[in-house]
Amino acid sequence: MPTQSDAPIKQARVLVVEDEAIIAMDIAMQLREMGHIPVGHATSGNRAIELTGQLRPDLILMDVQLSGSMDGIAAAAVIHSEFATPLVFLSAFDKDNNYSRAKLTEPAGYITKPFSENELRAVIESALANRPGK
Repeated sequence: MPTQSDAPIKQARVLVVEDEAIIAMDIAMQLREMGHIPVGHATSGNRAIELTGQLRPDLILMDVQLSGSMDGIAAAAVIHSEFATPLVFLSAFDKDNNYSRAKLTEPAGYITKPFSENELRAVIESALANRPGK
């Protein structure tokens, strides 16, 4: 008999925050292939906060290193306090300082680039399954 945890993850509206256009397009394509909807794209922390307020995504995929004066971790702290939207960090760097800072924002996940589609799918499914009020 299927359990609630066996139920398929519903289609999610996902905000992609990534300052490299090719990577953002690839992530958006993977999201569509997984059945999710990429609702927007931001390249800076300030724009990510603005779009989160406007679009109210179900999940945010946030690069740690972004254009502008605010990195992804600082933006995530604001998003966490103002919107409580689940967020998964994407990072090409696996530095202890980044990970320690990122943990303070209570992310739903942290994945190191380059990642496979299966890794991305797993972290998204976990984040969506554990979100408050799902």
